[in-house]
Parts: sequence; C-alpha cells; structure tokens
Amino acid sequence: MKFDLHTHHDRCGHASGKIKDYIEAAINAGISAIGISDHSPYFAHELDQPQPGIAMARSDFPNYVAEVLRLKEQYKNRIEVLLGVESDFYIDQIEVYKEAYEPFPFDYIIGSVHQTKGVSIFNRNRWKNQLEADQIDVKKDYYHLISQSARSGLFQVLGHIDAMKGYYPLFANIPGAEAEIDEAFKAVAENDISIEINTSGKTKLCGGWYPSDTLLERALHFGVDVTFGSDAHLPERVGDEWELVQKRLREIGFSRWVFFRQKQKIIVPL
Repeated sequence: MKFDLHTHHDRCGHASGKIKDYIEAAINAGISAIGISDHSPYFAHELDQPQPGIAMARSDFPNYVAEVLRLKEQYKNRIEVLLGVESDFYIDQIEVYKEAYEPFPFDYIIGSVHQTKGVSIFNRNRWKNQLEADQIDVKKDYYHLISQSARSGLFQVLGHIDAMKGYYPLFANIPGAEAEIDEAFKAVAENDISIEINTSGKTKLCGGWYPSDTLLERALHFGVDVTFGSDAHLPERVGDEWELVQKRLREIGFSRWVFFRQKQKIIVPL
C-alpha cells in the first residue's frame, strides 16, 4: 500500500496548486491514501494572517477542513483522502493549538519545530560566525523541543526532524547533542507516534532526505515507527521517491511503516 501524508497547496502562500490537484497527482502516482496537511495558521497571533507567504489565515482554517472533507467524500471510490495539518510547535502555545484543532475530525496532525530561539530553522544566517559551543547549544535546543513535541499528546507524526541541515548541511556533523537526539527518539517510541521520512530535503542544499540514515538507525534501535511524507509543494512531487525510501528502510532493518486514520495507527508491512 502506497501513501503520502505530507502535502501542501496554495493556501499556505508558498506552494502551487489546489488540493484537488494533489489528489489527482496521487491517483496518477498509484497512491492508495493521500494526506492533505497544509501549514497551520498562527493561532496565537493577534493578526488573522501575520505571514501570508508562510501559513493560511486563521479565519480560513474551517474552510480548509471543509474542503478536504468534501474532497474525501468526492474521491472515496478512487483514493482515500486523509485530513491532516502540519502544525507549528510552540511549547508556550500548546493549549491554544489543542483548542483550535479539537473541533475537527483530523486523521493525524504533524508536529514540526520550525523555530528555535525565535529564529527559523531554515534561516541560513543563524550559523554565520557562530562558535562550536553556540552551535551545540542550538542543536540541543532543537532536539529538546522535538522531545517536548513528542510528549505533548497533540501529534501523531513528527515532521522533518533534522531539517536544520536543509540550508546548513554541516548541522548533521555538529557534535554534542547525542543525548538529546536519543531522548527525542525515546519520547516518540514511548508515546506510540511516528517520525516521517521526508523527501523534500532533496530540494534543499543538504540534498538528501530528512532524517539521515544515521538517525534512522538510531530510531530503529529505540523502536520508533516511521511514515512517509513528500512534503510536496508542487503536485508533481506527490509520492516522490517513495519506492527508494521503502528500499532503504528495508536495508536499514525496518519491517514496517505506518499511516494514521482517525488518529489510529495503521501498520503497513515493508
């Protein structure tokens, strides 16, 4: 069974195409279950849409859910459409986000750390002129936030867990955060959720998937479940490199991966 849980569309302001375009692309790619998971609004911000090029307006969120549910019904005989969202994780705003999601019948919620210490993880300038001690501190803080997101009780999937390497490939080589990384994997396993293999890293400077093979080996050691997400911002990237990921997971030693339906884990043998 082929699935993809991580897709975006034009609501977020930095992806192309409508939800329907991604569903049609999934059908053409032979996918059985397609997850729609656009970026969450900034629920705690005083403005309705403080960053139009990053996330949808708060007032548009019910429309997003309604459209996915309508398309789920429309396409039910051709493909399973799953209602998801990629949620920002801010530890001090977690209750606001929980309250915002509670009324809606999500199949899953992806929790992604997009900022550390108030700076985007994709900000290339944060690494300029930094001492190694400062880099280690940033990396530790990043994985500490991932641990907290795993323990928050809000998410079924954790998104792109080493994405700080996206525009700074040397991030993977920063030493000194091994304990924090292991603690994050322990938190995922203990809370029976999953991490995604996200193939959008190939579109960044790091040129590879999130997470690295090294991290996937650690994940397997701790009994962490994995899922698949293309993180497609263009319809043609839906399911991108799914077969290659499946092959690599088998080589690493995984025997299964998962997706979620009504927040229940569905196991798919590799």
